[in-house]
Amino acid sequence: MASLAEIRAKLKSQEVNRSTSQTGGDNAIYPHWNIAEGSEAVLRFLPDKDTNNTFFWTERNMIKLPFAGIKGQTDSRPVQVQVPCMEMYGKTCPVLTEVRPWFKDKSMEDMGRKYWKKKSYIFQGFVTTNPLAEDSTPENPVRRFIIGPQIFNIIRSALLDPEMEEMPTDYVKGVDFRINKTTKGGYADYSTSKWSRRERALDEAERAAVETHGLHNLGDFRPKEPTDAEVKIIKELFEKSVEGEAFDLEQYGQYYRPAGMAYQAKPQVTVPTATPVTATAPAVAPVTATAPQPEAAPVTAAPSGDSAKRAEDILKLIRSRQAK
Repeated sequence: MASLAEIRAKLKSQEVNRSTSQTGGDNAIYPHWNIAEGSEAVLRFLPDKDTNNTFFWTERNMIKLPFAGIKGQTDSRPVQVQVPCMEMYGKTCPVLTEVRPWFKDKSMEDMGRKYWKKKSYIFQGFVTTNPLAEDSTPENPVRRFIIGPQIFNIIRSALLDPEMEEMPTDYVKGVDFRINKTTKGGYADYSTSKWSRRERALDEAERAAVETHGLHNLGDFRPKEPTDAEVKIIKELFEKSVEGEAFDLEQYGQYYRPAGMAYQAKPQVTVPTATPVTATAPAVAPVTATAPQPEAAPVTAAPSGDSAKRAEDILKLIRSRQAK
């Protein structure tokens, strides 16, 4: 496990890099976003099983593609499809390659933000104070947490503070983290969340849980890296989303689809011949599981008016580059 000094060094390095480069339903995941306003959930973070990870979290970058509905369903409402951003794997992202230049045009900034990658951070640990009345909890009490940028920045700032002398995940001298939920401007606000001031050693039950169940390799919970074929699909979906089309579940559902929506491949039809044929089971394409959602985001309606005109111009630019 990395030391606090190593974590600080890497966080500062990432900050420098950023400043110079400005050109699904799993009950193992604790839904802290569901706690009531004014309540507090207390968590204890644990280290990553992957000793090559400097941090005790891993970053996840996803892109939300809005669609006008589901193709062929007349009463379908707008939906969103989440796809992984290739920059998460150190590769070129076809969506961000197209979106980045939009921020140079004031009229395109809102469109750019809609398609920009959304960051979240995966942690693991114990829920030591739970204000939720959960229907069921997993047998393994080592749970996962999907943390958004607001809470993550509080975690990060404290780690950079020289007054924090011990690793907060230390089994003996670590500290708990308190998630406090309020509202601001009609939205959930977690700005009063904080680290506990008092050290707390893991109790016998917590130590036994780590011994029995072990720690997770947090990298296993990021989406798998898309294949070349899937990267092509992501680009196609992006273009269809910009055009304001409905999502074609039949064509793309085996790759990506709206959360909670099932996909079923059409059975193959066997043409009878003169000689007896042994029937084979219909081939079903593998389904890529969608990543669990920490909270439902508002769906943006298909572009209209000026937005639709801008979308049309964007697609012309994309296609002209492809033609070249």
